[in-house]
Amino acid sequence: MVSPKVQEALAKAQENPVIGYKTLLNSLDDFSPPEARSTDLKAITDDLFAASHGVVTTKAVLSDLINVLTNSQNHESWIDVGTHIVRAISSTPSLSSSLVDQASALRELIATAHETNEDFLAAAKILAEIPLDSSQRRVSDREKAKIWIRIVRNHLEEDDSTTAETYLNKLKNVMHKIGDADPEMMLHFKLSAARIQDSNRQFLQAASSYHDISFSPSIAEEERLHTLSMAIKCAVLAPAGPLRSRALGRLHKDERSAGLEEYGILEKMFFDRLLSSDEVEKFAQSLAPHQLAKTSDGSTVLARAVVEHNLLSAGRLYTNIGFDELGLLLGLDGDKAEETTAKMIEQGRLTGSIDQIDRIIYFEMAEASGEHGSGHTTAQVGKEIRRWDINVQALAEDVERVTDLLQAEFPDFVATQIAV
Repeated sequence: MVSPKVQEALAKAQENPVIGYKTLLNSLDDFSPPEARSTDLKAITDDLFAASHGVVTTKAVLSDLINVLTNSQNHESWIDVGTHIVRAISSTPSLSSSLVDQASALRELIATAHETNEDFLAAAKILAEIPLDSSQRRVSDREKAKIWIRIVRNHLEEDDSTTAETYLNKLKNVMHKIGDADPEMMLHFKLSAARIQDSNRQFLQAASSYHDISFSPSIAEEERLHTLSMAIKCAVLAPAGPLRSRALGRLHKDERSAGLEEYGILEKMFFDRLLSSDEVEKFAQSLAPHQLAKTSDGSTVLARAVVEHNLLSAGRLYTNIGFDELGLLLGLDGDKAEETTAKMIEQGRLTGSIDQIDRIIYFEMAEASGEHGSGHTTAQVGKEIRRWDINVQALAEDVERVTDLLQAEFPDFVATQIAV
């Protein structure tokens, strides 16, 4: 119920609206108790729009009303009263086009309250209602970017990377104009892009983006180390191959990595060492839910990354191995091990060939290029025979060299002990 003093003040305000409303709003603490504040502010709004005072008067009173609401620091009131005022503006066609700035300020206020209450979806929706390309209102590129970044971040808090990416694409059209004029906004843009890449499982790109952000002087040391940690996680989850190896190399060279919990698995992957199940399980505990989501074949992103890594590590240990033996090493059955190997060879992430008749995989020591179809090798068995011949020849040459040295140093011994 509206406070009696507010009702009385509203009746007097009609004589001189600008002064009357301003006096009421400036003295609202004397007229309206705190528990009735929201109700009284909505009553003032209804009275203002019902009286049809005109654009100039309405705009002036609304500005004072928004200031009072903002200064109240009552987030529930921001949502309740702010939404009421926005509806009043929208339902008055003769004034709505002239009050775009006031409606936009109110929507930002409401969004801030929703963000404080961690209702990020509601915040994103109310911000999306702000007209940024309206003919009645000129909005700078910086103001557009400010709103779009808030929308992107709110959608990311809700794990809605698809909608967030839509607004990020809008941001790309204006961020190059802002440049380094606003380092904080540029940082939020880069971080949002990295988070979207991470959510979309573009782990190599995300690792690179997070790593770049970790050098930013605009954030605290703790935050820089956190983004470095995220870069390592994304690099570990990326598809095994030469591109990931380069990403792991950059992160391993970063001296700060040695102080992070993820350094153990980073080092093992960088040196192509086999990962144990205990190490993988410990690492999984630090991952976000989307990083543990299942892929189309029913395995998790982490499980697939570990299998592919261990497969590359096996290629460093063996020149050839049977399907079943490799499956035992990877924790898969023989057919699945062959399928995984064939896929990596086809994608150019592993070099080698497969003998499906004898069920043997031949690994080639050459570095994979990462180009599709570049992992195939031909006449693998012939290469093995030639390699054996070369090794035998090298051994024979070493024996002959040792014999010559002995003959030069101990001719009598050679004459009696070694048949020529």
